[in-house]
Amino acid sequence: MSLRVTTRRYLDMVPRPLDSVRSMKLKLAILMVASGGLAFAFFWSQIGWLPPRTTIAALLGALIFSQLLAHGMTKPLREMTAAARAMARGDYTRRIPATSRDEVGELAHAFNQMAADLAAVDQERRELIANVSHELRTPITALRAVLENLVDGVEKPDPATLSTALAQTERLGLLVGELLDLSRIDAGVLALDREEFELGPLVEEAVAEAEVTDAATGRGIRFAIDVEPPGVRVFADRGRLHQVVINLLDNAARHGPAGGEVGVHVRAMGGEVTIEVRDEGPGIPAEERHQVFERFTRGGRAGGGGTGLGLAIVRWVVDLHGGTIAVVDPAGGAPGGHIRVTLPAR
Repeated sequence: MSLRVTTRRYLDMVPRPLDSVRSMKLKLAILMVASGGLAFAFFWSQIGWLPPRTTIAALLGALIFSQLLAHGMTKPLREMTAAARAMARGDYTRRIPATSRDEVGELAHAFNQMAADLAAVDQERRELIANVSHELRTPITALRAVLENLVDGVEKPDPATLSTALAQTERLGLLVGELLDLSRIDAGVLALDREEFELGPLVEEAVAEAEVTDAATGRGIRFAIDVEPPGVRVFADRGRLHQVVINLLDNAARHGPAGGEVGVHVRAMGGEVTIEVRDEGPGIPAEERHQVFERFTRGGRAGGGGTGLGLAIVRWVVDLHGGTIAVVDPAGGAPGGHIRVTLPAR
């Protein structure tokens, strides 16, 4: 055990008789008077009692000087108190000038960082509420219009009308499910049930599901699968990894051109497995690539559909697996957006 740790533990055990004093300035004044009294007592025991005027003048001078210094020392603490009260009212803009290099200066730096973090969290909360409200309002409005037309007899309950109502209901269910996933992730309760399995069949299942979804939209997207080597295996949560692939396929199909191709390329190399999904759309601009995995971010390519949560969930699931996800440049200058997921094979 180091000397510093031992000293700190010893000091933590020392009584704190001034805790009941509510003013830092008064504590410093008591400290000066007590230390001055001890000093004069020592002088009296060694050289005799000092003149009363000299003693009183020295004590008063020490008190005045200590109060002048204490005002500057305690000013950051008073500002932190005022800023903390402002935070309780929802104002996260106040910052504390951190010019000193002592413990109070370190506290001011930590306070400013905390204020910035709280401001960011509050902004994210406001954006989340606004975006969720917008996303819920759109399908609810469409579903309400369909049901009102059915009730008023404007439309008949034919397959096309019911299909529209079903599509909006499914969109609501998708949004609620993704929000629940994000809440579990934020709460740290999203556990992974890992197992070793072959990746090719999982990709084929996800592509088959994406083809059914595309058939309902009538966009005519072609899906291509390329797995090398054919029997590549991965140690992961099968259900969550299926969610990653299907979300990437859905993102590529929506942002690619009608009648275009979406490719899924799986490679195993050096203890890692990469899953790359490619579309033939306009691609993702370099300045937007750091944002595409944020919640409710669609970028400039969005043309409707989607909840803006799919890629955020993909990023979280990949992070939980200890992998990485990124937008990569197409090989050979080919058009389209390419998103690559890298996972540890074992």
